[in-house]
Amino acid sequence: MDLPLTYKDIIKILPHRHPFLFVDMITELELGERVVGIKNVTINEPFFMGHFPGKPIMPGVLVIEAMAQVGGILAKLSQPESMKKKGDNAIYFVAMDKVRFRKPIFPGDQIHFELTAMRKGSRIWKMKGKAMVNKKVAAEAELVAAIK
Repeated sequence: MDLPLTYKDIIKILPHRHPFLFVDMITELELGERVVGIKNVTINEPFFMGHFPGKPIMPGVLVIEAMAQVGGILAKLSQPESMKKKGDNAIYFVAMDKVRFRKPIFPGDQIHFELTAMRKGSRIWKMKGKAMVNKKVAAEAELVAAIK
Protein backbone atom coordinates (compact mmCIF):
# COMPACT_ATOMS: atom_id res chain seq x y z
CA MET A 1 0.00 0.00 0.00
CA ASP A 2 1.37 3.39 -0.98
CA LEU A 3 1.91 6.03 1.67
CA PRO A 4 0.68 8.44 2.73
CA LEU A 5 -2.86 7.12 3.18
CA THR A 6 -5.25 10.03 2.75
CA TYR A 7 -8.95 10.56 3.48
CA LYS A 8 -9.99 8.55 0.39
CA ASP A 9 -7.95 5.57 1.61
CA ILE A 10 -8.93 5.89 5.27
CA ILE A 11 -12.69 5.78 4.63
CA LYS A 12 -12.18 2.46 2.82
CA ILE A 13 -10.62 1.04 6.01
CA LEU A 14 -12.60 2.63 8.86
CA PRO A 15 -16.40 2.88 9.14
CA HIS A 16 -16.19 6.31 10.82
CA ARG A 17 -17.42 9.43 9.01
CA HIS A 18 -17.65 13.15 9.74
CA PRO A 19 -17.97 14.39 12.44
CA PHE A 20 -16.50 11.30 14.11
CA LEU A 21 -13.54 10.52 11.83
CA PHE A 22 -10.44 11.84 13.58
CA VAL A 23 -7.66 10.66 11.25
CA ASP A 24 -6.54 12.84 8.36
CA MET A 25 -3.51 10.90 7.14
CA ILE A 26 -1.35 7.84 7.77
CA THR A 27 2.30 8.69 7.11
CA GLU A 28 4.08 5.53 8.32
CA LEU A 29 2.93 1.94 8.44
CA GLU A 30 4.79 -1.27 9.30
CA LEU A 31 2.16 -3.99 9.04
CA GLY A 32 1.79 -5.85 12.32
CA GLU A 33 4.18 -3.50 14.10
CA ARG A 34 3.54 0.25 14.11
CA VAL A 35 1.65 3.13 12.56
CA VAL A 36 1.91 6.93 12.52
CA GLY A 37 -1.12 9.07 11.77
CA ILE A 38 -2.01 12.76 11.73
CA LYS A 39 -5.03 14.75 12.88
CA ASN A 40 -5.20 18.44 12.00
CA VAL A 41 -7.23 20.19 14.69
CA THR A 42 -9.26 23.14 13.41
CA ILE A 43 -11.57 25.61 15.13
CA ASN A 44 -14.37 24.21 12.92
CA GLU A 45 -14.51 20.97 14.93
CA PRO A 46 -18.08 20.69 16.27
CA PHE A 47 -16.96 19.81 19.82
CA PHE A 48 -15.31 23.23 20.27
CA MET A 49 -18.75 24.90 20.50
CA GLY A 50 -19.20 23.44 23.96
CA HIS A 51 -15.66 22.50 25.07
CA PHE A 52 -15.13 25.26 26.10
CA PRO A 53 -16.73 28.47 24.77
CA GLY A 54 -14.03 31.13 24.55
CA LYS A 55 -11.32 28.66 25.60
CA PRO A 56 -11.43 25.75 23.11
CA ILE A 57 -9.62 22.57 24.15
CA MET A 58 -9.94 19.20 22.38
CA PRO A 59 -11.63 16.74 24.77
CA GLY A 60 -9.19 14.13 26.04
CA VAL A 61 -11.58 11.29 25.26
CA LEU A 62 -11.60 12.38 21.61
CA VAL A 63 -7.80 12.43 21.56
CA ILE A 64 -7.91 8.79 22.74
CA GLU A 65 -10.64 8.01 20.17
CA ALA A 66 -8.41 9.43 17.42
CA MET A 67 -5.52 7.34 18.73
CA ALA A 68 -7.78 4.27 18.67
CA GLN A 69 -8.79 5.00 15.06
CA VAL A 70 -5.15 5.17 13.99
CA GLY A 71 -4.52 1.89 15.84
CA GLY A 72 -7.58 0.40 14.17
CA ILE A 73 -6.04 1.08 10.79
CA LEU A 74 -2.91 -0.83 11.83
CA ALA A 75 -4.94 -3.80 13.09
CA LYS A 76 -7.30 -3.92 10.09
CA LEU A 77 -4.55 -3.69 7.48
CA SER A 78 -2.44 -6.27 9.34
CA GLN A 79 -5.15 -8.95 9.33
CA PRO A 80 -4.18 -12.22 7.70
CA GLU A 81 -5.61 -12.78 4.23
CA SER A 82 -7.84 -15.57 5.57
CA MET A 83 -9.65 -13.06 7.82
CA LYS A 84 -9.92 -10.43 5.11
CA LYS A 85 -11.79 -12.89 2.92
CA LYS A 86 -14.48 -13.29 5.59
CA GLY A 87 -15.80 -9.83 4.79
CA ASP A 88 -15.64 -6.50 6.55
CA ASN A 89 -14.55 -7.38 10.09
CA ALA A 90 -15.39 -4.67 12.60
CA ILE A 91 -12.83 -3.60 15.18
CA TYR A 92 -13.89 -2.53 18.66
CA PHE A 93 -11.71 -1.02 21.35
CA VAL A 94 -12.49 -2.94 24.52
CA ALA A 95 -10.01 -1.57 27.07
CA MET A 96 -7.81 1.41 27.80
CA ASP A 97 -5.00 1.30 30.34
CA LYS A 98 -2.41 3.76 31.58
CA VAL A 99 -4.20 6.72 29.99
CA ARG A 100 -2.43 9.98 30.74
CA PHE A 101 -3.13 13.48 29.48
CA ARG A 102 0.05 15.55 29.52
CA LYS A 103 -0.92 18.81 27.80
CA PRO A 104 -4.04 20.33 26.24
CA ILE A 105 -4.63 20.34 22.49
CA PHE A 106 -5.92 23.53 20.87
CA PRO A 107 -7.31 24.59 17.49
CA GLY A 108 -4.44 24.90 15.03
CA ASP A 109 -2.47 22.03 16.55
CA GLN A 110 -1.42 19.06 14.47
CA ILE A 111 -1.46 15.79 16.40
CA HIS A 112 0.97 13.02 15.46
CA PHE A 113 -0.19 9.64 16.73
CA GLU A 114 2.38 6.86 17.09
CA LEU A 115 1.13 3.38 17.97
CA THR A 116 3.16 0.22 18.40
CA ALA A 117 1.79 -3.31 18.70
CA MET A 118 2.52 -4.86 22.09
CA ARG A 119 0.56 -8.09 21.53
CA LYS A 120 -1.25 -9.12 18.41
CA GLY A 121 -3.37 -12.01 17.36
CA SER A 122 -6.01 -12.77 14.79
CA ARG A 123 -8.72 -11.33 17.07
CA ILE A 124 -7.12 -9.35 19.93
CA TRP A 125 -4.56 -6.55 19.71
CA LYS A 126 -2.85 -4.52 22.42
CA MET A 127 -1.13 -1.32 21.39
CA LYS A 128 0.86 1.37 23.11
CA GLY A 129 0.21 4.83 21.76
CA LYS A 130 1.07 8.46 22.19
CA ALA A 131 -0.33 11.68 20.81
CA MET A 132 2.27 14.35 20.20
CA VAL A 133 2.01 18.05 19.38
CA ASN A 134 5.21 19.87 18.42
CA LYS A 135 7.21 16.76 19.40
CA LYS A 136 5.84 16.89 22.97
CA VAL A 137 3.62 14.15 24.38
CA ALA A 138 0.06 15.42 24.84
CA ALA A 139 -1.51 12.05 25.72
CA GLU A 140 -0.55 8.40 26.00
CA ALA A 141 -2.40 5.14 26.51
CA GLU A 142 -2.40 1.40 26.08
CA LEU A 143 -5.38 0.24 24.00
CA VAL A 144 -6.89 -3.20 23.54
CA ALA A 145 -8.90 -3.96 20.41
CA ALA A 146 -11.04 -6.92 19.42
CA ILE A 147 -11.70 -7.79 15.80
CA LYS A 148 -15.15 -9.35 15.34
